Amino acid sequence: MAEEREFEIEKQEMETPEGVENTRTGRTYVPRIDIVELNDGIRLFADLPGVDENSLDIMLENDQLTIQGYVDYERPSGYDLAHAEYGIGNFQRVFKLSDQVDQDKITASIKHGVLQLDMPFASGPRTRKITVQAGS
Repeated sequence: MAEEREFEIEKQEMETPEGVENTRTGRTYVPRIDIVELNDGIRLFADLPGVDENSLDIMLENDQLTIQGYVDYERPSGYDLAHAEYGIGNFQRVFKLSDQVDQDKITASIKHGVLQLDMPFASGPRTRKITVQAGS
């Protein structure tokens, strides 16, 4: 069952909202991620070599979690680049969060180029009763 949820998260992540445009020019890299379901929440790992907390932005708006930033690499002077696979420049990943995640308790840390996002499950269902008023 965890595999099904992982597939659904990945599927939702790949969909781009209609009308969204990238304001930065050039190539935007898509970091590789792993998503693990724990007993009390979801943990996301993102591979971000060369990134620290100062070159990383994580934003949450309307159930949409965005990880973005910029990675730069200083090549040694006096050398010509013969081959490059290291992604430098802008990076971005966008995820749609489910109602199961307690968005107020999401935490993030980065160590050795690996971002870890902990997203605990909400303590209860987010269902509420809506009172119906009599019309006048």
